[in-house]
Amino acid sequence: MAYVYRFPVVKGVQANREYYIAMVPLKMLSKLFPLDEEYVPPEYRAQRKLNATRIPIISKYILQNRDSYVFSALAASIDGNFTFHPCDVSDVGTLEISMDAKLLINDGQHRKAAILEALSEDETLSNETISIVFFEDQGLAQSQQMFTDLNKHAVKTSNSIAELYDSRDPMAVVTRTVISKIKFLNTYTDKEKDNLGKYSSNLFTLSTFYNANKRILRTEIITKKEEAFLTKYWRCVTQNIVPWKELSKREISKIDLRENYIVTQAVTIQVLGRLGNFFISNPSYKMEDILSKLQEVNWRRDCEDWKLRTIRSNGRMIVNEEAIILTCNILKKQLGLPLDDFEQTKEQTFQIGSTAHV
Repeated sequence: MAYVYRFPVVKGVQANREYYIAMVPLKMLSKLFPLDEEYVPPEYRAQRKLNATRIPIISKYILQNRDSYVFSALAASIDGNFTFHPCDVSDVGTLEISMDAKLLINDGQHRKAAILEALSEDETLSNETISIVFFEDQGLAQSQQMFTDLNKHAVKTSNSIAELYDSRDPMAVVTRTVISKIKFLNTYTDKEKDNLGKYSSNLFTLSTFYNANKRILRTEIITKKEEAFLTKYWRCVTQNIVPWKELSKREISKIDLRENYIVTQAVTIQVLGRLGNFFISNPSYKMEDILSKLQEVNWRRDCEDWKLRTIRSNGRMIVNEEAIILTCNILKKQLGLPLDDFEQTKEQTFQIGSTAHV
């Protein structure tokens, strides 16, 4: 091999098959894995088609977190000649790969493409490195199987746990903080799952409150002022929802609360989020006094107020933006709050539809 790439590597073995781990400068990725613009049917390639919309998102993550971004290794197959030269330690040495060999990414094509895009904006990334795990290519079928094996058992983290651990997202940080300050919400909010089972010990998910807080604030700039508002708002809400208070006093069970009331449903928490935005947008209204009227709201599923707004005729919840707006409309009316022009239009359309339905 007259012309080769040389990488210091560590050799390993999996399933009786050798592989090699190298630390590769980011600026080398474009040379090792050139873009192939030719269309190849899926059955004749070993990777899914590149999703171009993901690239700028990952690239932005790198550029905005230059001092803390992190990537797992790329996995690649070598289709061509290569030689491993061990050093004094048998599993450490130099991997020589012919420049005529073709290198195929089995896992990490979006990371690679995003890194190249980030490099075009910030050349200081050039000499930073990423680990690449090199395997010997054993044909298309084996490469397709490798891609499947590497991705089949990967489990996407839940939104809740991502928001629990994320220290870069101000909304995630403030949501965690607010929930931790309110005993009822902290007790019954699952901070790991996005979906709760019928017999779960929790009533809400962290992700649900995260989305509700986005509805309230409608801004990415969050200061102590916004945090104070959210804490005050959710504390007022918690103190004035009668079924929640009854649960705290063990006057009703969690199963009864889930099955017979709408006030633990994710769509209702989003309604409360929309309601919260009214108060932050209209600070002249006395929020504590007005929210005390929540004690008079009938949250039972069979209440006529929720029919076709929040509950379908078959008894199932309606989970869409229309339901959030229409349910908030009825809640605002019960609290004596005005509807804006958009809400009034939605209400008129709903009333016409309801009449036609009858």
